[in-house]
Amino acid sequence: MLKDDKTYPWICIKKEPFPRIFPTRNLIKDGSEYFGPYASVKMMNTLLDLIRQLYPLRNCNLSLYDQNIQAGKFKVCLEYHIGNCLGPCEGLQTEENYMQTIDGIRSIIKGNIGMVKNQLVVLMKKYAEEFAFEKAQILKDKIELLDRYQSKSLVVNPSINNVDVFSIIEDEQFAYVNFVKVASGAIIQSHTVELKKKLDETTEELLSIAIADLHPRFTSGAKEIILPLMPEFRLPDITYTLPQRGDKKQLLELSERNAKYYQLDKQRQKDLIDPERHTKRILETIRKDLNLKELPVHIECFDNSNIQGTYPVAAMVVFRNARPEKKDYRHFNIKTVEGPNDFASMEEVVYRRYSRMVEEDQPLPQLVIVDGGKGQLSAAMQSIYKLGLQNKIQLIGIAKRLEELYFPGDSVPLHLDKKSETLKVIQQMRDEAHRFGITHHRKRREKGTIKTSLADIEGIGPATSQVLLRKFKSVKNIKLASIEELEALIGKSKAAIIFKHFKTE
Repeated sequence: MLKDDKTYPWICIKKEPFPRIFPTRNLIKDGSEYFGPYASVKMMNTLLDLIRQLYPLRNCNLSLYDQNIQAGKFKVCLEYHIGNCLGPCEGLQTEENYMQTIDGIRSIIKGNIGMVKNQLVVLMKKYAEEFAFEKAQILKDKIELLDRYQSKSLVVNPSINNVDVFSIIEDEQFAYVNFVKVASGAIIQSHTVELKKKLDETTEELLSIAIADLHPRFTSGAKEIILPLMPEFRLPDITYTLPQRGDKKQLLELSERNAKYYQLDKQRQKDLIDPERHTKRILETIRKDLNLKELPVHIECFDNSNIQGTYPVAAMVVFRNARPEKKDYRHFNIKTVEGPNDFASMEEVVYRRYSRMVEEDQPLPQLVIVDGGKGQLSAAMQSIYKLGLQNKIQLIGIAKRLEELYFPGDSVPLHLDKKSETLKVIQQMRDEAHRFGITHHRKRREKGTIKTSLADIEGIGPATSQVLLRKFKSVKNIKLASIEELEALIGKSKAAIIFKHFKTE
């Protein structure tokens, strides 16, 4: 299914005396010339701006037939007086001269900028020889304008001339074919079509369908087509090239990127319209990448946090349908482990989590992620074996340095593409668990510091402790403070209690 192009604009050279040039989205079969379609409106407008700067053209819709001009039906307008038009409506510009301008514009639209530039250079030199330096300077400015426009479009060797490029990428339901037209090393047109697969068409068949549609639609006169593979049929008198390296290979890769961007854009549009479809697609991607038995609707991720073994904690985050379920997040204070032992801590929290879920008959997650490599994963699996859940929960470990994924019993890690949606979800969970754990660890550490130093003083509560710490920054500074400083901050009675406590100590 090839999509129609009613939403894409074209450049029209109207079939009429003193032809107008304008953008349109409606193709009328009246003999006018249409160039396009332009997938990028910005590119088309840039081209039209260039044309208006290079050539004075009429933009009125007057019927400039010779009898009307001879009868004096029209008067020049403001466009004539400011130099944007040469006044054909009053016979001040001949139709022959106007059509020479149209020929130059037609060449620019087709990408033959070099030919137009050569003509302007010859004319500029002629004016210079005749000492018409003002006219020569105007043409010099136009030549520089053409150079700037051409330099923005150059992508490969300028010797590559009049070539079409086709590339194709596929997914399960659609194929996307990008067409690029190159003239003098510059891309002058690019367009992508979406083909909906109906039967078991091969890639070659799909590419053939697109070429048969696009080549005549763009009225391409190219004698060479660059392709990633040979299509089912060949157009007569056209050379087919499958490049392996060099500038033509770069062009093919550029076309493939265009097709990929188009596919991603289409995917984003569909995801916005149908969020559930987007979620199911991501879950299906995770299932395939990790070779899971069922969709990972419920995923949990664990991370440990401690500083040299002090205040060891662990955090667990929960994702449902690839989104955070914050009400199900959990903190764990490590109870059975002394000192900095991440492996034993991981074994404890995994056992506590899933033994409780089994006791309460809660549904188990389809996937559990452990932040760490083989060591943490092995420790977590010991708890899973103790609970007899090895055939009910899939565990994986993610190592930070190279973002490697480890599976139980397999020493060779899995490396996913850095742009993989699966890896992005796993990284998001790992980072969220780390953030959640660090926040809890910081609160516990602050609470422990306050409790051991200030909150044990009878008559001094947490609020007073916070006021003192904000002012003096540390317990040491509070001990060194004078009774007057303390009284000014928290009053005489509490100041006396604190001062006496530290003096006694």
